Amino acid sequence: MRKTALKSSSTKILASVVLVAGAASVAGMGTFGAFTSTTTASESVATGKVEIGLTQNAALGTTVAANDLVPGDTVQRAVTLTRSSETEAFGSVKLTTSGSTANLLTSDVSNGLQLAIDQCTGGAWTQVGTSKALECTGGGTVTSVVAASPVVQTNTNLAVAKEALNAAGAESELRITLTLPEAAGNTFQGLSNAITFTFDATQRAAQSK
Repeated sequence: MRKTALKSSSTKILASVVLVAGAASVAGMGTFGAFTSTTTASESVATGKVEIGLTQNAALGTTVAANDLVPGDTVQRAVTLTRSSETEAFGSVKLTTSGSTANLLTSDVSNGLQLAIDQCTGGAWTQVGTSKALECTGGGTVTSVVAASPVVQTNTNLAVAKEALNAAGAESELRITLTLPEAAGNTFQGLSNAITFTFDATQRAAQSK
């Protein structure tokens, strides 16, 4: 009889514990309710452009070949760099030049071709009579962009051209002059090459928009 009473008492205690846990669970379910509110906003974002263009001088552009050079001769050609009206201001404009052939015209830094570039600000380069020389006309001012130096160059900074391109006119009138030095000797006879001019524009400095 004692064993039976003890078993009955243990069963009642267990049942009581289960009931208490169940009641706590039901009470916790009521804490998930809350007042809420939502609002939204949108921001329009669009990227800009960096676009540099090049047009050839109508009379003497770089498409006109220069043949039969002898020491002391110069070659003058003109191009116009432009900045698209839809583009951002430029942070820099740089020039890289290369030759199509590895010969003395480009590899000899002293007696090979020498490069100089000038800008006609406020005017345009015009052919002088029937010669193949170019002068700055229209009231323009001649400004040096690249001083005479070996023709092969890498990332030469064209600060003067950049300022002109960032101005209201958004263009830079450039005269390219190639000179075969008088010191070039017989080893230069019969050589030919093609010089490529690559103008690179980079974006302006980052701003808070």
